[in-house]
Amino acid sequence: MKYVSTRNNLKEYSFKDVFIKGLADDGGLYVPKSLKKYGTQELSKLKNLNYNELSTEIINQFSSEFITKNELSSLVSKSYSTFREKEVVKITEVGELKLLELFHGPTLAFKDVAMQFIGNLYEYYLSKNDKKINIVVATSGDTGAAAINAIKGKSNLNIFVLHPNNRISSVQRKLMTTIEEKNVFNIAINGNFDDCQNIVKSMFSDLEFSKSINMSGVNSINWARIVAQTVYYFYSFFKLDQEKISFSVPTGNFGDVFAGYLSKKMGLPIDKLLVATNENDILHRAISRGDYISKEVKETSSPSMDIQLASNFERLIYYINNSNSEKTSEIMRKVKQNSYQIEKKNLDIIQKDFLSESCNEQETLNIIKKNYEKNNMILDPHTAVGVGVAKKLSFNDCVVLSTAHPCKFPDATKNAINKHEELPKELAHVLHKEENFQILRNDIEEVKKFVKSKI
Repeated sequence: MKYVSTRNNLKEYSFKDVFIKGLADDGGLYVPKSLKKYGTQELSKLKNLNYNELSTEIINQFSSEFITKNELSSLVSKSYSTFREKEVVKITEVGELKLLELFHGPTLAFKDVAMQFIGNLYEYYLSKNDKKINIVVATSGDTGAAAINAIKGKSNLNIFVLHPNNRISSVQRKLMTTIEEKNVFNIAINGNFDDCQNIVKSMFSDLEFSKSINMSGVNSINWARIVAQTVYYFYSFFKLDQEKISFSVPTGNFGDVFAGYLSKKMGLPIDKLLVATNENDILHRAISRGDYISKEVKETSSPSMDIQLASNFERLIYYINNSNSEKTSEIMRKVKQNSYQIEKKNLDIIQKDFLSESCNEQETLNIIKKNYEKNNMILDPHTAVGVGVAKKLSFNDCVVLSTAHPCKFPDATKNAINKHEELPKELAHVLHKEENFQILRNDIEEVKKFVKSKI
């Protein structure tokens, strides 16, 4: 399979380029030049596979020239051996809704599903190449811990994680900043997540700098992450055995819900993808009325969604504009100028696959409270937004992606029900360990200087 950039589809790339570089030199995101679509018979052959076998089959479609199927199978098994669920993910019922629990990995968030795989994929690549790679990633809460857990202690890899200072939960931060391995560096930026993300993107765009440190990225823009996340959409469909299926996805950077869109493009019979946002509702405004204008980021109890510019939305823009990279480049210039309004014809195309809604802070806390009273189950605030949006849009029979364990958000659950879940005993030590992170200004040169001083 060959890949192109959303901003220049004349040049082709391999899976290795796409995986190692993360972001294209022109600032665009990688997408496949063409996509395999599963027919009904092919889907039926996948139906009875376990999670690891299904992962191997699907990921192999995208990476076969980079890693053999047998090696991929071993790598997948190794990646998911650390999960508390044998089948990696788990489907539970909450009233009429189904919850797809994605938080059974080592850092209690859906990011582990892709990140454990990616960490081992880097190790596989480096075992065959005498190189060192420096990973630089921005996090709104969960990506950082998942990436660190997947990369820590691995040879020839350093990881630098930028998080917004004092804008993630204390548990999210401690899962990152208490790691002792010498190849892990945490940076707290005095700003919001969008500031962190802009610094990372600017570092990639500075080709002299990014090449000088052999820079790579594991943000949700990395295509390997998107591909790994499609698997649980397929798995849910096969387990529930419905004719068609809809998903409500708590959404910040549009990566997880884009994986659902990619699954649909690959032939999975998905009806609607519900984009569930908190008060930082740019994606809801965009999908419901074409308003893709960013506003000031608000701090909420669901910090992983406190984002105003969703990077992966560029991939959707590319597809709804008939894979026209010139048009996509032009639109992304408008996005940068904060002046992009989605045309009516494109909005109609988006709404065939997506619906959206948002939940404010009080609604989110009320959902946690009502669900606990009715079902004796504590939801994390992101999952609560997913549940709330499904109910607002009257999708009572859909699958809500449960993206994080509630123990990561003690303040939110305490405010909602005056109690919180304890961390699993194997992680409880982070609450008392010494933290190690560097606080830096929202300044790309200062961050580059820090990174260079550590490699």
